[in-house]
This record gives sequence, C-alpha cells and structure tokens, in this order.
Amino acid sequence: MSAANTTYHSLLYRNFKAIAKDNFREIVRFFEANERKIRYLEFDEYFDLRAAYVNALFETGCYKKHLLMVDLVIEMVISHNIGDYNGEDIYRQMLFRKAASLYNLYDFDKSVYILRQLIRIDPDDKYATQLLTACQRKQPSYLLGISRAASIFLFLATAVIIFVEVMAVRPFFDAYTADIETVRNVSFLSGLFSLLSGFLYHRFFADYKTRRFVACVKKEKRC
Repeated sequence: MSAANTTYHSLLYRNFKAIAKDNFREIVRFFEANERKIRYLEFDEYFDLRAAYVNALFETGCYKKHLLMVDLVIEMVISHNIGDYNGEDIYRQMLFRKAASLYNLYDFDKSVYILRQLIRIDPDDKYATQLLTACQRKQPSYLLGISRAASIFLFLATAVIIFVEVMAVRPFFDAYTADIETVRNVSFLSGLFSLLSGFLYHRFFADYKTRRFVACVKKEKRC
C-alpha cells in the first residue's frame, strides 16, 4: 500500500511530498500546521502523512508525543490490512519504534513486552533482540540492588577507616598503622568487587534471558 499509487494527488499532499524525506523537523511542522486539512484527505494520502509524521516525531526525539500518535497508525495498519509500505513491514516498524520510545523514556517493562511480541513474529529480528537485551540490562534486579548497597556500605566504611587512621592511629598508635592499612584496603577492594560482580552478573543474566527467550521461540516455531 502506498499513496504514491494514486493517479491524482491533492495540492496539500504534493506540498508535503516536496519536503525532503529526511527533513524530519519540517515534516513535523508541516503536519501540525495543516492537521485539520489533512483529516479530509483520501485515505492513502492521509495515511502517508500520518505515518511520516509519526516517524518524524521518533526521529526528532519527541518520544512522548510519538507514543501518543503511534497507536493510531498501528490501528490503521491492522484495520486496513496494510503490510508492505514503502518497502518495509509497517506494522513491525511501528511496533519497534514504539518499543524504542518506551526504552528512551525508561519504561522498560512495556518495552520488553512489545519486543517479545516482535521476536515471536520473527525470532531472527536482530534489532528487536538487541533492544530487548538493552532493556533487560536496564531493569533493576534484587541482586544488583544488594551488591550496590553492599559496595556503598564498604566504601563508607573505608572512608571511616581512613579518618580513624589519619586522626588517631598514625599520630598515637603508629604500631598499628600496617594493620589498619590492611583493613582499609580489604574494605575498599571488597566494595569494588561487590559492585563489579553484581554489575557483571546482572549483565550476564540479562543476556542469558534474551538468548533463552529467542531459543524458546525458535523451538516453538519448529514444532
């Protein structure tokens, strides 16, 4: 489906098509300036402008506004059974960009849900897989929270030990300097280990969850 297949095009549509495809800010400006008139266009022209506007919102980083508009385009795609559009699967493109907008707005749970639906459609979709992994890395986990809390506690303990070392041990109990240095170093290194190990395990587990999900979908499709 493409509005370009129509023999006659309105003046409004021709003015729109005169805008460069990658001039996203001008596309947004044009649509918003002419939104009332656009509503009365033939469906092919209306859909073309609406889809271009929604994509332009995404490309210009207007993620909140994009999320307000993208569902309308998705509903139009479904109700009019629009598949290939300008050489792309418009349904999957709109869903992916919706997931990407949610990711950029830190709504990782909703983004993960959409990305899993995309992977169920095509388990070889590398972009959906990569974004799913990124989302799951950003999602908080109990273990990561514990490791960060432990590292903060140990770093604060290290600071206290340094204070005691400088203010009391070195001036008055110099014989214990080596011992307190050992305690200080162990405390600091333990905090660093807790922070890094928690981060690395969280990252590894996020990657593992994505690989396992993709593998399960592929297995289901083979059956």
